[in-house]
Amino acid sequence: MFADSSSTPLTINDERFAADLQALGQIGWAGADGMQRTSFSAAHIEARRWLFDRATDAGLDTRVDSAGNHSVVLPAADPDAPTVLLGSHLDSVPSGGRLDGALGVLAALEVVRSVKDAGLRLPVTLEAVDLTDEEGTFVGTLGSWALAGQLTPGMLRTPRSGREAMLDALRRQGLSEEGLLSGARRDPATIAAFLELHIEQGPVLERIGTQIGIVTGIRGNASFQITFHGAARHAGTTPMEDRRDAGLGAAELILGVRDLITREFPDCVANVGEVRLHPGAFNVVPELARVSLEVRSLHDGELDALSDAARELAAQSAERWGLGLEIDAVGRWAPSPTDERARRAIAGAAHRLGLSAIEMPSGAGHDAQVMARITTAGMVFVPSREGISHHPDEDTDLQDCINGTNVLLGAALELAAESRH
Repeated sequence: MFADSSSTPLTINDERFAADLQALGQIGWAGADGMQRTSFSAAHIEARRWLFDRATDAGLDTRVDSAGNHSVVLPAADPDAPTVLLGSHLDSVPSGGRLDGALGVLAALEVVRSVKDAGLRLPVTLEAVDLTDEEGTFVGTLGSWALAGQLTPGMLRTPRSGREAMLDALRRQGLSEEGLLSGARRDPATIAAFLELHIEQGPVLERIGTQIGIVTGIRGNASFQITFHGAARHAGTTPMEDRRDAGLGAAELILGVRDLITREFPDCVANVGEVRLHPGAFNVVPELARVSLEVRSLHDGELDALSDAARELAAQSAERWGLGLEIDAVGRWAPSPTDERARRAIAGAAHRLGLSAIEMPSGAGHDAQVMARITTAGMVFVPSREGISHHPDEDTDLQDCINGTNVLLGAALELAAESRH
């Protein structure tokens, strides 16, 4: 039989899910130092082994692709049926929290188990996936790029931890660059949808008292290295009006960008993550100021407009203080809107469960951002306590985790039903 979306919603096994959430949270946990489960570390490998053990206990199939993506599979009766993919990532940032990524993988596993336990025969294959290296120990969202068939040799040329470290890690896992670049690719026609449950990593849902966030899209970002050139002079003997102080250009830009966002781009965000002054002495006027600036928007054209406006601010600051200016574009990641069908399925699932929900953007990057390039993609957010993430204090109430997993289940069943038409 197949579940009727108008009947009482199928829900997960709360006790099993809670016990597994607790058990998974111990793997790689280092007390005050938080979660230490970076990609391909011993703890990461142990967590992946634990995932497969739980799948085997449930009588589910498992597989690993050539990008190291780990999947738990409930096959459809028809071997040619498309797949509804659910998942996230088990790797963490250094000294991270227990839930970032891990909640989404465990929720996906619980959805697949719940469907199997209920004896539902779906017109799709249901697959829970732990995607490799979302947090970017080597290459951010590596497994998603490989699965989507959009990983390029250039992306593997300068990994964050160094190329030799990456190649060594791949060899230890029985993986290769060739496998990353070609063997893991899925034909988009075989994927009916991708859904990801994630903690919000921000304060909005908790602040407004809403249980579910329906992600409208994931903000794109553009980053710049901005250098102001002044003149080093003795700080005690050079009058204020005679200085070409590079630090003043940096200071004015930092405050100016915040005002720009507030005044002209209220749905966007910006951040200065680093400021360096040279020579960096108490008694020397700075001759160089380097500013690392990032801007984010949910819309492609708006991201370009914001980038242009930020560059113009830098130029105005340089002119005002008599400084030279260099602006180097470091990178750009296009915004990724989620699919209307996925948003509708998530909203319907929340409604049937009697849960409050709002539409909202995601400021952080996720695997869904990559998967949206090739398939119907959606994201479910649950509240983050005090908006804390990437920190040992990261937390979400158990009931919120259960709510989100039940919404994921309901949305997956709705998208599965739609695939019959």
